[in-house]
Amino acid sequence: MAEENDNSQEKTEEATPRRLEKAREDGQTARSKELATMAVLIAGAGGLLIFGTQLSASMEAIMRDAFTLERSAIFDTQHMSIQLLASTKEAAWALAPILLLLLIAAVAGSIGIGGLLFSGKAIAPKPNRMDPMKGLGRMFSMRSLIELVKAIAKVGLVMAVAILILSIRTEDLLAIAEESAVPAMEHVLWTLGWSFFVLACATIVIAMIDVPFQIFDHQKKLRMTKQEVKDEYKDTEGKPEVKGKIRQLQREMAQRRMMQDVPTADVVITNPTHYAVALKYDSDSMGAPMVVAKGNDETAFKIMEIAREYKVEILRTPPLARAVYHNSDIGDEIPDGLYMAIAQVLAYVFQLRQFRKGRGPKPGMPDLPIPSDLRRDL
Repeated sequence: MAEENDNSQEKTEEATPRRLEKAREDGQTARSKELATMAVLIAGAGGLLIFGTQLSASMEAIMRDAFTLERSAIFDTQHMSIQLLASTKEAAWALAPILLLLLIAAVAGSIGIGGLLFSGKAIAPKPNRMDPMKGLGRMFSMRSLIELVKAIAKVGLVMAVAILILSIRTEDLLAIAEESAVPAMEHVLWTLGWSFFVLACATIVIAMIDVPFQIFDHQKKLRMTKQEVKDEYKDTEGKPEVKGKIRQLQREMAQRRMMQDVPTADVVITNPTHYAVALKYDSDSMGAPMVVAKGNDETAFKIMEIAREYKVEILRTPPLARAVYHNSDIGDEIPDGLYMAIAQVLAYVFQLRQFRKGRGPKPGMPDLPIPSDLRRDL
């Protein structure tokens, strides 16, 4: 029994949408440092290749200006400051495209998985993180071991790629020593750019392994026990007694709205003690008579009471009342099979009103045809 209880508390259930939302509010989302590192390195290497020529020309211009001195400049005490400011400005303009590219890559790499997220709770101080015992536990945890293996693998992979590049480019690097200053500078930048780019591409392998792992690890942390899922469902959907009360209030509100429509009805047909149905027909706006209210027992008596108060005609037609009650909903038109019977009822009501005004003979109650498939005799 104890074993079953322990198993029931294992976090085997996937996180619910509410749990995921709460985790984001707390600043918890899947993040991959390797993805961000890869994006920054590749962006930096790509920027160096794209803007390398411009950067090389700017460096050449800066060095020419810095090492070219006229006799008058030697005795000018402000020349050094002016030269430094000009060189800094030119270097900033030369580096701006690469720095902008690095900024975009850093942001894109950080939000590559998990999306953009701002949370004050994530940076708030947490006392449990200051616990030395818990700190030691984190240091020797499975996650720390995985991070160590990742670091060793990353260093090993980068070293292997670096050795491969050096072995391929050895003669090219040695040839730079024999070149003049300007071509040598361009050659160095070109070599560094491509070597750096190849090294950066090596981190793609690490990121491809790390991203799925971080997503899996994040989902694993957010897993829930069966009891947590049940408790969340109760908190989200409400306790049964509260839901019952809400449904009761909704029924009462719907009933009040329904009773407000009874005075607009043309006729109320009754069982007469168990069912009452209020019908309305407007030839200009309706294709067929419509049920504006219906009810049984106490609700039926209430409908008849309001109908008498507003002088709405009440007819005792038990078979028809039961048929309309069981085959129609409030706000719906009556079924096709009951058109003839309801039409005769409305015609009878019209003739009855004319008779009361002295404009015609007293009508007789018609025989109302009700299809067998719509009859409800119980």
